[in-house]
Order: sequence, then C-alpha cells, then structure tokens
Amino acid sequence: MTELLRLGVNIDHVATVRNARGGAVPDPVRAGLLAQEAGADGITAHLREDRRHMVDTDIDALMDALSIPLNFEMAATDEMQAIALRHKPHAVCVVPEKREERTTEGGLEVARDENKLADFIAPLREAGSRVSIFIAADQRQIESAARIGADIIELHTGAYCHAHIDGDIALRDAELARMVEMAAVADELGLEVHAGHGLTYDCVLPVAAIPQLKELNIGHFLIGESIFRGLPDAMAEMRRLMDEARG
Repeated sequence: MTELLRLGVNIDHVATVRNARGGAVPDPVRAGLLAQEAGADGITAHLREDRRHMVDTDIDALMDALSIPLNFEMAATDEMQAIALRHKPHAVCVVPEKREERTTEGGLEVARDENKLADFIAPLREAGSRVSIFIAADQRQIESAARIGADIIELHTGAYCHAHIDGDIALRDAELARMVEMAAVADELGLEVHAGHGLTYDCVLPVAAIPQLKELNIGHFLIGESIFRGLPDAMAEMRRLMDEARG
C-alpha cells in the first residue's frame, strides 16, 4: 500500500471572517485546535505583510497552543524572517505576495533570485525550521529550489484546479501531467514534495495519487465547507478521499 498523505489545514480564512467585522470571533486559534483534535497533521497560517487575515498575535497564540507542527507561510522580507526566527516554527513556507491579489497567485520566482533567497533561508534552516518554497511545477524553479538549500517544494495546484472548475479538460490534464512529471524531478533532487491551492473534493483525487507527494495543504475550501458540515466532518471527507487516492 502506498504511503498515506499528510493533511495540513490552513486556517487563514477563519481570520478573514473575523476581520470582516473586527473583534475576536471567530478565533483562528480555536480552529487550529479543532483541526488538531480532528486529526490534522499540521496547521498552516500565512502572515501577510498587510495582515489582511492572520495577525501577529494569532501566530504567537498558535505557537503556544498547538502540539502539531505549524507551517508558517510568509513572504521573503526582513520583517517576516525576523518573526520566523523569533518563533522557530516547524516549517516556513516562502510564498510570493502581491498587495493587489485576493490570495497567493502563482509560484515564487526562485531562479531569478537564487542568491538572495539562498541568503534569506539560510538562517531559518540554521534555526531549525524546515524551509519550503511555494512554486509552479516548473523544472527550472525546482532545480533552483534545490540549489538554494530548500528542504521542501510545495507545488501550486491553482492552475489545475481552475481548469477543472472551468471544464477545460485538456488544460486540466496537461497541468496534472506537468505536476506528475515535476514531482518526480523534485524527488530525484532530494526535495520533499507537497502541494496545495484551490483543492476541493471534486479535484483532489488525481493530485493525491501522485506518488512522490507527502503532504497536501488545504484551507479555503475546508473552511468554507465547515460552515455547512463542521470542520471535523469536512476534514474527514477530505482525508477519506486522500486515502482513497493512495489505497
């Protein structure tokens, strides 16, 4: 039997709902603890420069409260590096960030900034955090991620998911084939392979079946689905599908 995938639950959008009204509810830390109790393998939280969802005190509280790994998503800035070095989370995922975007779109441009990113991630690794780079399924970017010393790449699944939603079967299948090929390339280079962005019950199976993948990070869909069925049940169905893909 193929090794089962880990499920990382991104709780950013609990904070999005909280911030829509201000105040303290719903509490993303409570969501993190609920996901932990429901069997999540890790919690993902993205502290954006504009603090549009998670804020600094959320990260402080998550580090204190969780007994499972925190995957701290962040841009490659001095401010975020200092926060990560203060907390020393289990994992740091470096992502691209544009103020005008609704959510993280596309992967990080690693090949263009190899030297800068190598210097940026070195102290994070020295502090004990595993470093992940969020990138497109592109061989040039993957090879650059290996050269700069990343431990993990997280493949951006957004183009695949959008093609699935749009009913563009040819594009969907081409994107999936590219992810399959590039996961194998990354694995050969000694990188651990994760994936995430836009995954739903309807499109997760083919991605979860990619044999080199070790972890899926899923947030927006699970938080949305939890409105209707509760977070533990929403997670249980995603876990069932992930296990089915590996079975």
